[in-house]
Amino acid sequence: MTKGNINVSVENIFPLIKKFLYSDHEIFLRELISNATDATLKLKHLTNIGEAKVEYGNPKIEVKIDKDAKKLHIIDQGLGMTAEEVEKYINEVAFSGAEEFLDKYKDSAKDSGIIGHFGLGFYSAFMVADKVEIITKSYKDEPAAHWTCDGSPEFTLEPADKTERGTEIILHISEDEKEFLEDSRIRELLTKYNKFMPVPIKFGTKEINDPEHEPKTIKDKDGKETKEPHRKITVDDIINNPEPAWTKQPADLKEEDYKNFYRELYPMQFEEPLFNIHLNVDYPFNLTGILYFPKMTNDLNIQKDKIQLYQNQVFVTDNVEGIVPEFLTMLRGVIDSPDIPLNVSRSYLQADGAVKKISSYITRKVADKLKSLFNNNREDFEAKWNDIKVVIEYGMLSEEKFFEKAEAFALYPTVDGKYYTYEELYNKIKANQTNKDDKLVILYAADKDAQHSYIEAAKAKGYEVLLLDSPIVSHLIQKLETTKENISFARVDGDHIDNLIKKDDTTISKLDEDQKKSLDELLKEVIPSEKFMVQLEAMDSEASPFIITQPEFMRRMKEMQATGGGGMFGMGNMPEMYNLVVNTNHDLISEILNTKTRKKQERLINQSLDLARLSQGLLKGEELTNFIKRSYDMIK
Repeated sequence: MTKGNINVSVENIFPLIKKFLYSDHEIFLRELISNATDATLKLKHLTNIGEAKVEYGNPKIEVKIDKDAKKLHIIDQGLGMTAEEVEKYINEVAFSGAEEFLDKYKDSAKDSGIIGHFGLGFYSAFMVADKVEIITKSYKDEPAAHWTCDGSPEFTLEPADKTERGTEIILHISEDEKEFLEDSRIRELLTKYNKFMPVPIKFGTKEINDPEHEPKTIKDKDGKETKEPHRKITVDDIINNPEPAWTKQPADLKEEDYKNFYRELYPMQFEEPLFNIHLNVDYPFNLTGILYFPKMTNDLNIQKDKIQLYQNQVFVTDNVEGIVPEFLTMLRGVIDSPDIPLNVSRSYLQADGAVKKISSYITRKVADKLKSLFNNNREDFEAKWNDIKVVIEYGMLSEEKFFEKAEAFALYPTVDGKYYTYEELYNKIKANQTNKDDKLVILYAADKDAQHSYIEAAKAKGYEVLLLDSPIVSHLIQKLETTKENISFARVDGDHIDNLIKKDDTTISKLDEDQKKSLDELLKEVIPSEKFMVQLEAMDSEASPFIITQPEFMRRMKEMQATGGGGMFGMGNMPEMYNLVVNTNHDLISEILNTKTRKKQERLINQSLDLARLSQGLLKGEELTNFIKRSYDMIK
């Protein structure tokens, strides 16, 4: 038996490991299973290239709990270690077995899937164990070794009687970490971190129907036919899927395979995804994965952190901020890259060059997929537009490269259910919706019902009205106005339609200057100035007498501030202000002006104002009650 001290530079590294190695003690299981996987994949590689003259077989990793003895066992059938290798890789922490292995076989091992972080990961075992044992036998024809350490720098190393190839790690779980002796806790961790590890992981056994036994039909004493019970057999409970969909080639997968994998990832999600994007790149970095577009709502606060990040099929995190562009964090799925370190800080990730390349690759890949979906089946793409537009619009705002590519597939729907790309829209409306200053005015509504009368007024002129109702629409149209030449967006209720798209022909007012002055004074005395800015306009006599509009700039700034941005304008605390456009050519306006009694003038003004407010949904509570009562009185 050998005794000795572990070659560490710190007098006693174990308290540091317990306290600082990982913030979350549960990580120990991920690390040990990763090492077991590593050892198994290394053996596979050595047998493939003829370096190891052994039968690889169908190795698995087994996790066992011995609750009475307070022990947790992790057993693999990988390449194992000789006593000399234990001395080197376990006691000399400064070396990493995986690094040396990869260096020796760097050309042939490039695609072997070896995780490559054996070393300190093993010592995470001491976060939960008072004592750790390793019983290991190498694939080489050498005696087995038994290493023991009680959490001090001292260890013992002696021969063992293990006859099967591989390594067994035994953790003597400490008193304050007893949760790791519970079946349910270990199963939870194996499912969380190791659900898709590339080597089968056994955790206990389960009973299943014997697939080779077909139950016979039997008759009871009354001649009634029944099926005999299924014969049960006990099998290993393999808790992982070693070959998840993202590790396969897209050509080998059908649509149903992608849907089944989505259900595997999100067993509690009952809605099918709209479509998926299979990522597969090996230069200038390695990355595979599948991203799914779920059905979206207009709520920007929908749950993010649904994309799972893996490193060689080992779960790392579901907080992919900095790796995946922010607008895509609303998607779901898996990203797997050996180029992303297992244990790093967020700031490191965000500054890492490889990670930035990954982020821009994913952006490009998503844009290309959206473009091909649009080109291949436009009708289907249009049908899904409302469910995906929030992600696309957010991407157009936040990623310049995505904005450029989105020109090919971003859609602008109309209130009548037609869908245009920007170029199609531009060509459709250019002739009719260009104003006297040669600027193209794009009209839009945010709510078809609330803005119905304004939409109808625009359609009567032959104008197209878009339906833009996502929460970030104000930001988006601001972006479009600054990137496209000589265009502006105007919401249909922002002004009278003739003012939104001003043409050369101006309508002559029926009122002379004195009458306009009298009308203006009268209206300003009756109508509260803190809520409405009165403006007299000569319009078509068929247009409404009173039209309430909200200035485009002010409304847009308030909306932008509400969804982040625009705060510099201080619009958030401003009271709601509206324009009251008064049509001087309407008969009712002449009647108000010519009415002899002040009381009747006020009644006509208030009734007309309330009708205009009603059409905008601004009449509520006591004012609405009074309006209804007054209207009934007028009918009498």
